[in-house]
Amino acid sequence: MQTSAFYIYAIGFIAQGFFSARMLIQWILSEKAKRVVSPDWYWICSLVGSILLFIYGWLRDDFTIIFGQLISYYIYIWNLNIKGVWPRMRLPLRTGVVLLPFLAFGLMLHDVPAFVDSFFHNDAVSIPLLVWGSAGQVIFTLRFIYQWYYSYRRNESILPKGFWVISLVGCAIIVSYGVFRIDPVLILGQSVGFFTYSRNLVLYKKSKLQ
Repeated sequence: MQTSAFYIYAIGFIAQGFFSARMLIQWILSEKAKRVVSPDWYWICSLVGSILLFIYGWLRDDFTIIFGQLISYYIYIWNLNIKGVWPRMRLPLRTGVVLLPFLAFGLMLHDVPAFVDSFFHNDAVSIPLLVWGSAGQVIFTLRFIYQWYYSYRRNESILPKGFWVISLVGCAIIVSYGVFRIDPVLILGQSVGFFTYSRNLVLYKKSKLQ
């Protein structure tokens, strides 16, 4: 493996490490509470992992990864805000985090033909595979849109049952995309989620029976 490729994969695995950490933290605290909870660190790890995975997708010339992260990015911030974590962060840091996607898009759109050629004419990703991967990202990200809507109506951060059902469906598609793409970061990172998604559904069922 070339040195540059090693560092790119390292960024991807670190990003997945944060996503795995959020699931582990959420699962442990939920088991302790005997119900599904939405801890602060779940959203902190989500935001850090999203930033790193965005960088990874950019370095890999993979539009589906970038697309998926941009949709959920601000939902992470919303949850941190409603939980009171976001206002406690320093203003320069908050400003940089909020503006990061805009700066990235500015770089992408600086040379539109190069952007289109880089992402949509990527020999490593066929158009059907790109559509399949993007569909998985859309479905997977819909869980956060659903979570935001559900939480917004109740004015608190909640991880509802539907969030975990959508997670399982999107996860299955993304793992299959990772297999075709031969992307160990996506395969390993998403495969870990199957257990925690399923376990949270079990906890929901148990809490309803109590």
